[in-house]
Amino acid sequence: MFMNYKLIFRFFRPALFPFSILYGFVMSIRNLFFDWGFFSSRSFSVPVIAVGNLSVGGTGKTPQIAYLIHLLQKDFKVAVLSRGYKRKSKGFVLASSEISVEEFGDEPYFFYKKFPHIFVAVDENRSHGIQKLLDCHPEIDVVLLDDAFQHRKVHASFYTLLTSYDALYTKDFVLPAGNLREPRRGAKRANTILVTKCPLEISTEERQRIVQKIAPTALQHVFFTKISYAPFVVSESDQLPVASLRNYAVVLLTGIANPKPLLAYLTAQQVAFTHLSYPDHHSFDAADLQTIQKTFAAVEGEKKLLLTTEKDAVRLQGKIEGIYALGIQTDFIEGRKDFDTAIRNNIDSFY
Repeated sequence: MFMNYKLIFRFFRPALFPFSILYGFVMSIRNLFFDWGFFSSRSFSVPVIAVGNLSVGGTGKTPQIAYLIHLLQKDFKVAVLSRGYKRKSKGFVLASSEISVEEFGDEPYFFYKKFPHIFVAVDENRSHGIQKLLDCHPEIDVVLLDDAFQHRKVHASFYTLLTSYDALYTKDFVLPAGNLREPRRGAKRANTILVTKCPLEISTEERQRIVQKIAPTALQHVFFTKISYAPFVVSESDQLPVASLRNYAVVLLTGIANPKPLLAYLTAQQVAFTHLSYPDHHSFDAADLQTIQKTFAAVEGEKKLLLTTEKDAVRLQGKIEGIYALGIQTDFIEGRKDFDTAIRNNIDSFY
């Protein structure tokens, strides 16, 4: 039902191009004022690594933040700061056992649950949020900023820009006619550019063509990553090998921006599934849960299973019993050591 609205909006988008010109002009002036120092940006005494994109949603920021946590948490005290999109609270909130996913937002709540040895907080004012984190926990060594490429009131020490392989920012326009939050030239602020969600069979020649389109500066590095899926699906009390899903009638439930890679993966694994698709960060209400249960009951098969993503699972916690979640991670096609070294060098420069 959501696809119809998307198709209608896409049909009328060309007519919105004049508004894109105006929006792009405003964003360009804003960026120039930050570049020239008319608008102030705050730096901090600890390294701040910002992960973001030019496009609206769907580039893989969550698994990239998780990748950085895995990379750094053994050697550093790591904090993650997000705005907490669609949360029901305001201002600075530090994760604790008393917090709910509705108050905190699904992505930061996911980080809090998956990585118990880091600090996670939300604040729509990132500068204020970083300072509060450091006041509460002076031992923090590095702050990861989730979805903060356009939040220029903070001057991060390192910027990682993500762009999806099947929706490169190089061939897109700014809102509302396109999907870009700011003009393409904003990519020049990035230290590294990650082309995410690449197919496994992407050739060296194709990677070179994409790099030519991106046209990085002499100081920028372009990397290519793909999504890898966990070998098991996990519920609160059980786990099953992904390969065993082909023996089940699966109802797949997603509330993410771009489920296409997941659908392709399950199809490649010969999993037969019925897909219920909801918008990104969707808050599941009683009507949604009823639809899910009815769909599950109607699926034919002796063995049935309800499946979702790790990020969706935190929003369904306590609402649906027996649901399994499939985890994902970012894998580098090449250059992983170079990327890791760039991140560590930036942190080492502070200490």
